[in-house]
Amino acid sequence: MTAPSAPGGSRTAALPRLLAAALALLAAAGLTSCSAAEAEPSAPAVARFTQNGVTVTLAVAGWKDAKGTLTATFTPTEAGYHLYSTDLPAEGVEGVGRPTSVTVAGGLAADGPAAADAEVLRINLPGVDSAVPVYPDGPVMLTLPVRAENPGSTSAGTAKALISYASCNTEEGCNIPVMDRPVILNITGNALTFP
Repeated sequence: MTAPSAPGGSRTAALPRLLAAALALLAAAGLTSCSAAEAEPSAPAVARFTQNGVTVTLAVAGWKDAKGTLTATFTPTEAGYHLYSTDLPAEGVEGVGRPTSVTVAGGLAADGPAAADAEVLRINLPGVDSAVPVYPDGPVMLTLPVRAENPGSTSAGTAKALISYASCNTEEGCNIPVMDRPVILNITGNALTFP
């Protein structure tokens, strides 16, 4: 009877050593990943917020010579929701919908129109005579080329990205629109960042 328990006992005694070794390896891997991410100098500036059924992620890329690109990714928080096209009139179609948009103010100016990464669909809604332009259900990214208003300045300044959208589901209706929600950006000669 004592012989069978001895091997099991030795396995049980070895288990804490194996767990400790595994945890040490995981910790080392985690530290390596974190230090690599922190050391990455070219990571773009990012800001994020969630409001009225959509998470908006803003990023800055390619900032050079006081010009760069501002992207805004609009992701509905629930499946089956779409966003309206940037081409939708500001008041919607027969009052339905609000355009998805990102504009800038303050120390930044648009250096061209915003472009979307999704095709525009035209859907018919009950009670609306005209087709409404929307993006397919799910996320859509707008890309806006931007430039500093005062590119020769070496002093820091601020600007705002103004974010607007409304998300809707053809069966459940729409969330309350978000209109011109400001997101602050800091401008320096070599960087455009979020505080």
